[in-house]
Amino acid sequence: MTIHREGYKSIAIGTMIFGAINFAVLYFFSASLPVLCWIIFFITLFVLLFLVSFFRIPARKLTTGDNLVIAPADGKVVVIEEVIDVEYFNAKRLQVSVFMSPANVHVNRNPISGDVVYNQYHKGKYLVAWNPKSSTENERHSVVIKKNDTEILVKQIAGALAKRIVNYLQVGQKVKQTEELGFIKFGSRVDVLLPVGTKINVELNQVVQGGVTVIATL
Repeated sequence: MTIHREGYKSIAIGTMIFGAINFAVLYFFSASLPVLCWIIFFITLFVLLFLVSFFRIPARKLTTGDNLVIAPADGKVVVIEEVIDVEYFNAKRLQVSVFMSPANVHVNRNPISGDVVYNQYHKGKYLVAWNPKSSTENERHSVVIKKNDTEILVKQIAGALAKRIVNYLQVGQKVKQTEELGFIKFGSRVDVLLPVGTKINVELNQVVQGGVTVIATL
């Protein structure tokens, strides 16, 4: 397991806060309230370890395939339905949405290889990520990857806790399947918009792994 580069600053700040809190508690209360010192130590240690785990990148054998669409994120499938996309396609699309809790790995990956033909950031609200309106009203970042005649839109969506979306792609860039697309800090969701008629390989409430689980076959 490694730590994602997006976490270096957050972990450094968290470590300094952890040290400052426990130094102050020990200085003022070690003699009179030793039990309190231990309680605060373990609580702050748990928070620090959780912060570190949030930015983890576990070692995995990633899945690739020319006709496969790979899960762009870890989490639970919360939506499989036809929608009318008004951002890019202006037509019906088959949407698969993966909800990421704060405990999930939060690196996002390219579901297919291809060329980036669209990249757009949208300001918005911070509704809870499982709210259906979050796809169109929340802060989000959309990219479209084109492979041959197939275009797939991947939408990173901020949630009630997620306050920062990071996207690494640029229009004109050639990307490879399962390589990093971006990162969302502190829980959210990712929508994948597929051509209508695409064979879906997952079910509602199924837990998927980013870069590993095949969510659809083209």
